[in-house]
Amino acid sequence: MLSSDGVVGTVLAVAVLALVVVTTVTVRRGVATVIAVASAVAVVALGLTDVPVAADEIRFIAPTIAFLAAMLVVADVCARTGVFTWVGWVVEGWSHGSPNRLLRIVFVVAAVTTAVLSIDTTIVLLTPVAVITARRLGARITPVSYAGNHLANTASTLFPVSNLTNLLAFSATGLSFLGFAGVMAAPWIAAIVVEYLIFRWFFADDLTVRSPRRNRDPATPPHTPRWVLTCLALLFVAFVVSEPLGVPLAATAAVGAAVMLAPMAFRDPTVTARHTARALNVGFLAFVAALGVIILPVREGAIGDAVSHLIPTGSGFLAMVAVAVLAAISANVVNNLPATLLLVPLTAHQPALVLAVVLGVNIGPNLAYFGSLANLLWRDIMRRDSTAAPRSRDYLRLGALTVPPTLLVAVVALWISVRLGGL
Repeated sequence: MLSSDGVVGTVLAVAVLALVVVTTVTVRRGVATVIAVASAVAVVALGLTDVPVAADEIRFIAPTIAFLAAMLVVADVCARTGVFTWVGWVVEGWSHGSPNRLLRIVFVVAAVTTAVLSIDTTIVLLTPVAVITARRLGARITPVSYAGNHLANTASTLFPVSNLTNLLAFSATGLSFLGFAGVMAAPWIAAIVVEYLIFRWFFADDLTVRSPRRNRDPATPPHTPRWVLTCLALLFVAFVVSEPLGVPLAATAAVGAAVMLAPMAFRDPTVTARHTARALNVGFLAFVAALGVIILPVREGAIGDAVSHLIPTGSGFLAMVAVAVLAAISANVVNNLPATLLLVPLTAHQPALVLAVVLGVNIGPNLAYFGSLANLLWRDIMRRDSTAAPRSRDYLRLGALTVPPTLLVAVVALWISVRLGGL
């Protein structure tokens, strides 16, 4: 039974976490970062967690934050060199004016972009390009817009580098980079296929309506960014090769970002430095570090104990389903980053359950806006264009239709992969 001090500590810990979660949704990211950092300091000052424990947590997630910083720079280089403008041109050509084919291509491109460059890249850079491409073709923009959002979540399960949640869980799995990808490949493909089939049915009417096409000028194709595309391919190969050699992923990503920046820095060092500093998004990195501290008293207190009793001891199919569902629900209650920080340590005794957590916290956020920061970012981007602004009712309907079958199929595929891989 909890003592009065324990009750007070639990209430304070929950109150602090709730404050951060609510401000993340309701205020600008910069303000939310200030509140998160102040809350992390308060957690330590109030004795809700010890200074050494908080320091250990920050040291533990520091490599993840460093990797994230490097990949933010990589994504910025891609944007500034026209990678996604070129992608939009290619997608438009491949679609041959068909809305159905456009949706299929956007699914593939968004899945690959999310897997290789991470979730935020798909939201911020690819989805607006897909919307513009749909308009140029005279197709309805809603299917490709929602596809960008859903694939940013669903398709982020393949590689350790695909999502911050994966990076936080990666070390707990005990797998190598290729080992992680090998086990998650089947769930990744299964989830995307199921999601696509549901999209085709849900948006059937939108995919048959055509508006006047806005033809592009065939004489002015965009420049093909060969240098950056080559660097991206080599960077991914480097992730695969360097990790087994003991080279941290953060170091590999930092070298890749520096190489990609080199030509731009040579031409205009001042402008490049300014853009790179903005791309690093130090505020967001601080927010992630603060969140790691804020979740400590929740994870180590009564709530963590209660949640730990919900975690199965085995790693069979039903146990994996239970953990994936718990992770999905948690992501939609407290957002997927706190959910990952809470659940990964509690499932670390079974790598298969950690992977089930990854599925839950990545696919589950498609259920509601609050599930991930990427969802909120997507909503804000779409609302800037009144003709693309999503309706909450449609978002919830689509989430309710896609998340349960997509998550279940992904867990089935994961269970088969785990059994075949002997994990």
